[in-house]
Amino acid sequence: MAKKTDNPKMGRPRGFDTTAALDAAMRVFWEKGYEGATLTDLTDAMRINRSSMWAAFGNKEELFKKAFERYLGTYQGYIREALEKPTIREVIESSLRGTVDFLATPGNPKGCLSVHGALAVGDEADPIKQWLIQLRKNGLSVARKRFEQAKKSGDLGEDVDPVALTRYVATLIQGLGVQHASGATKAELMRVVDVALQHMGYLDEGQHPNHKENQAR
Repeated sequence: MAKKTDNPKMGRPRGFDTTAALDAAMRVFWEKGYEGATLTDLTDAMRINRSSMWAAFGNKEELFKKAFERYLGTYQGYIREALEKPTIREVIESSLRGTVDFLATPGNPKGCLSVHGALAVGDEADPIKQWLIQLRKNGLSVARKRFEQAKKSGDLGEDVDPVALTRYVATLIQGLGVQHASGATKAELMRVVDVALQHMGYLDEGQHPNHKENQAR
């Protein structure tokens, strides 16, 4: 007699690699955005049918959230590492240059999923837009604490508003993603970073080893 199981979810094993399928969905959302990615686009890329997709990941909204969490874990670790740098100058420079390195990684879609995933959507996709907005607010809050810590330790000058500086750096990071999606090269983006750092007083002309290299490209 076959042994019964107490777990109603146990049964026939899935015939596909869920991690690979999620990675495929992530790239579709990254390339087309939430609203632009159709169910056919997703299932074709994931190489599964809709029933299997729903069983493994839920509806399209739930799939996007899982894919985005995968994106953060796979590609955004450089931000967490940057925030752990000992000085705020290193935090800012590492964040900006790390963003350019990430955007310019061969094989990645243009831009970044966090900005283009659901930047402009209709009413039906508004829950995803609001979810992403909240995630960005959470990330900004984490970064703000690091900048406020720098202000308390004297790493930032008395006349510097750590909240405004946090938002300024976040705006630069998002802008780099938009520029890259519009065709800007790595060298052009690195030059933007050079200019931003120079205006913040964190880079003298020609100081960074990439400066002349970026100008020559």
